[in-house]
Amino acid sequence: MLVNGRWMAKWQPVQGTDSKGGYVRQISSFRHWITPDGAAGPTGEEGFKAEAGRYHLYVALACPWASRTLIARKLKQLEAVISVSVVEPNLTDEGWRFGDYPGSDRDDVNGATYLHEIYTRADPHFTGRATVPVLWDKQRKTIVNNESADIVRIFNCGFGALADGEIDLYPKELRAGIDALNDRIYPRLNHGVYRAGFATTQVAYEEAFNEVFLMLDELEEHVGRRRPFLTGERLTEADVRLFVTLVRFDAAYHSLFKCNLRRLADYPALSAYLAQMLAIPGIRDTVNVDHIKRGYYSIKALNPSGIVPVGPDLPGLDPIKLPPGRLS
Repeated sequence: MLVNGRWMAKWQPVQGTDSKGGYVRQISSFRHWITPDGAAGPTGEEGFKAEAGRYHLYVALACPWASRTLIARKLKQLEAVISVSVVEPNLTDEGWRFGDYPGSDRDDVNGATYLHEIYTRADPHFTGRATVPVLWDKQRKTIVNNESADIVRIFNCGFGALADGEIDLYPKELRAGIDALNDRIYPRLNHGVYRAGFATTQVAYEEAFNEVFLMLDELEEHVGRRRPFLTGERLTEADVRLFVTLVRFDAAYHSLFKCNLRRLADYPALSAYLAQMLAIPGIRDTVNVDHIKRGYYSIKALNPSGIVPVGPDLPGLDPIKLPPGRLS
């Protein structure tokens, strides 16, 4: 992590622990807002004016939080408005790195080699972890926001006429229901899989494990009777937030994070829901299973050998093709 602007130690997955040995996630440090007129938003101390070509998004395709923002950018048709750089999938001793791995980019905006350099460009004395996503202002040369939940809503409403107005991921009439779903799903499932995977005690692991599968069981029933989306007929940010965890479940969380009571494939309604989400134009483009598996299985604390599993096949995605002469 960075300490007073200097990289001090090898990258480690556990950011902090509670009294039970449970995993505690770092709070995002940059919480400013982009608005059509540049007025301050609901978080942060100041606003940034929406302009085409001014902002740049740094993401990792392995990361569910970053993938939320990529999906929002796609659905709101902001590709020509906000440029993107994708880091390489493998986590290095200095965290996320830019490079030439297929599907990744060099940093043409700031010329950085590692993501942590973006943080120190914004704050030369920054202390903390260099996480994705990062929303960067090319004009003021600083980080606007590094909280994925904020960035999804910024993309949804902060760019005004520059974005597609046909899709509203956070409509006023559904906000109470969306917030209730987010508040329930995030700690038990979105963050719950990390609480299980990065637990440092058996007690903390089992508590997180149980919450993950109680939530999956609840969602299986919910999507089975309330389709096509979590709130009914309209796609919302609640669906985006759930999707990014579901699409990674069998590939990473089931095995590497020890969430192995059931696979997502064992949930018929959730599997159908996942396939339905993947069929929405633009969403499949944000999913790179190779990056997902390489990213998670490069976490040395959980997988010191660095071996990346070949399987599994995932519903709605291209099946794995083995070379000739091997069992299939």
